[in-house]
Amino acid sequence: MPSGSCWCGNLQYEFSGEPIMKATCHCLACRKVTGSAFSLNALLPKAAVKVTSGTFKTFTKAHENGMLLTITFCPECATTIYKEADDVAFEDKVILQIGTLDGALDSLGPEAELWVQHRPGWLPEFAGAVQKQEF
Repeated sequence: MPSGSCWCGNLQYEFSGEPIMKATCHCLACRKVTGSAFSLNALLPKAAVKVTSGTFKTFTKAHENGMLLTITFCPECATTIYKEADDVAFEDKVILQIGTLDGALDSLGPEAELWVQHRPGWLPEFAGAVQKQEF
């Protein structure tokens, strides 16, 4: 069962099954949440993700497309573990930050790139990834 944690190790989780989708996201919210040019995400059923250790905090703010985006993060080191959105496409799902996994990165390459209109000009397309304007 794949598992992961925050930077300080306080918040640990595991998940079962295969991701519904694996994607990079270049939306402005993901840039701010990660502090990077994009986020690398795995969409999973919420029931498949279990926090196994530690406590977490959440923060909710409107996404640029209008939906509410809630981030779940470690209150000690501020690592974002996953996001949830109130859009029907994300109902009962979490958007896991793949970089928090303790391994398995090689098997979780992106199948899609989202919000590509915000991808920096210096960053090429990910080979084989479907290109989308939004989600």
